[in-house]
Amino acid sequence: MGQQLSSDSSTIIYPDSDGQPMADNTKQFRWITVIKENLELLFASNRDVFIAGDLLWYPVQGNNTIRQAPDTMVVFGRPKGDRGSYRQWEEDNIPPQVVFEILSPGNRLKEMAKKFQFYERYGVEEYYIYDPDKIDLQGWLRSGDKLEVIEEMNDWVSPRLTIKFNLTPDTLEIYRPDTERFLTFVELAQSREQDRQKVQQLEQAQREAIPRLQKLGLTVEQIAEALSLSVEEVRKELE
Repeated sequence: MGQQLSSDSSTIIYPDSDGQPMADNTKQFRWITVIKENLELLFASNRDVFIAGDLLWYPVQGNNTIRQAPDTMVVFGRPKGDRGSYRQWEEDNIPPQVVFEILSPGNRLKEMAKKFQFYERYGVEEYYIYDPDKIDLQGWLRSGDKLEVIEEMNDWVSPRLTIKFNLTPDTLEIYRPDTERFLTFVELAQSREQDRQKVQQLEQAQREAIPRLQKLGLTVEQIAEALSLSVEEVRKELE
């Protein structure tokens, strides 16, 4: 059974929405979904890693004005599951350890400065900002009470996520620990289709090889061993 989230018994209302759109344009939205969903895939087998996009985070009980909605946040030590908002006092007081923000032309310097101060104050360990228009990635890593700038982001490996960032002249590439690149949904579907076609081609080649090997004098058992097939599969193909 998954861990149950406690309910807030106070009369203070903690809204699930701040009335702001998740993204200002298609490019920003695409990057938010790519990062969030690929992280979901990466930690799919770990039940105690909670990942969310554009979810309001309330760090202080009793004050519903102290809040932020990171584009993507990752919380180690909390169970997966749906939430209307992330109320930290109901989550063993564990703050998100990793936060991503994707810039759009609508973001202002003052707004981003406030976000930085919030994340620094309330315990974020790793903070990343990506500007897809400028192909610029910035990062900060916690040192004591402060978030310290990461001087070189190209080829940087996140201590918490173990993913690698690679900046090219055209885009940001993010790699899983197994060196597989973060993919869009379209790229993932195309990759799966290519894999399916390769399997079909291999199966077709095996079927075509069976009668040729039989003509060479190989037994059914030898053909099965040579093609990594079962004896039954070879016999069926020869019928």
